[in-house]
Formats: sequence, structure tokens, C-alpha cells
Amino acid sequence: MIPSRGLRRQKVVRELLAELERFDGVVARLARRHLLRCQELTTQINDLERELRDLVRRLAPSLLEIPGCGVLSAAVIVGETAGVHRFRDKDAYARFTGTAPVPVWSGSSAGKVRLNRGGNRSVNCALHMIAVTQARGVGPGRPYLDKQLARGKDRVAALRLLRRRLSDGVFAALRADLLAAQQPAASPVQLAA
Repeated sequence: MIPSRGLRRQKVVRELLAELERFDGVVARLARRHLLRCQELTTQINDLERELRDLVRRLAPSLLEIPGCGVLSAAVIVGETAGVHRFRDKDAYARFTGTAPVPVWSGSSAGKVRLNRGGNRSVNCALHMIAVTQARGVGPGRPYLDKQLARGKDRVAALRLLRRRLSDGVFAALRADLLAAQQPAASPVQLAA
């Protein structure tokens, strides 16, 4: 049996290709062709991810330090944000990411908020993936969710609050990276002193 996401692993693809060598016919030939294409695409994906990793490490190293934030999520956030200098504060960035709460003003729902369906959906999705990863126990997300659940929030509301908190953290990380990039590099003479 092939493990989940097993075709991403070159070893699994090689084993399947070796197993298919025992069979003749159209189906076996088509399966071999598809596996070779999977192998080729996996190699391209890995090369692109390595290239992205180098770029993101150079542009936003603080972003990669956020638990649960991988290379692809960081690349989406950096690309879609298009410069954190465009936002005056974390609240403006939260509106951009779609994590700022929207008040509900009908009936007896005074003081309630709902999910914001606006904002940049790509960045919101990246923040959601980071939140889900943290909710599984990577980083500070799990204790924060537990605290919100203990306060009476349901899981969806607690996850929404975690996404907002992550949006603030991402904003701070992007600002820190921007400030670090603007600092003049120390010359060898300054380092020796």
C-alpha cells in the first residue's frame, strides 16, 4: 500500500516502477508513464521549493521563525503583502488579511463579531494553515486555543482569534525584517573594532 502523499517520495516511485516492470500491456505502460511524470514534477517542485527557501530566508527570516510557518506559507505572505510599509499598523494589516473581526449589529447580538469574508484570501489561507499547525501542538497555538475554549468560545471562534493573533505576529515579523534590511551593513573595519 502506498502511504499518504507517497508519490512525493522518490524512493516510493522507484519501488512502484520496479514493481510495474513485472507487467506488460497498455495499463502497465500508462502507469509507468504517469509515474515517470510524477517523478519529473516532484523534482521540479523540490527545486523550486529550494529556490523559494533561499529567497524567503533572505527577505523574511523572522517570518520563518514563527512556529508552523513553512517556506510556501512565508512566500505567499511576502508576495501578497507586497511590502509591509504599506500598512500603518497591525489593525490595517489585519483588515488586509481578513482577520479583523466584523461586528454584528442585528437583534440581540450586540457585541458579537463574525468571520470576515473580505481581505486577501491567499494570505488568510496561509495564516489558517499556520493556525491549524499550531493547534496541533507546534508552538503557542494549542495553549491559546485551550484558553479560548475554557473562556466559552467555540472551536471556530477560537481558531479565528488565533488567526488574528498570528496576523499581528506576522506583521511584527515583517516589520522587523524591513527594519533589518534598512540598517546599513557593518563594514569589516567596524566589525574589527
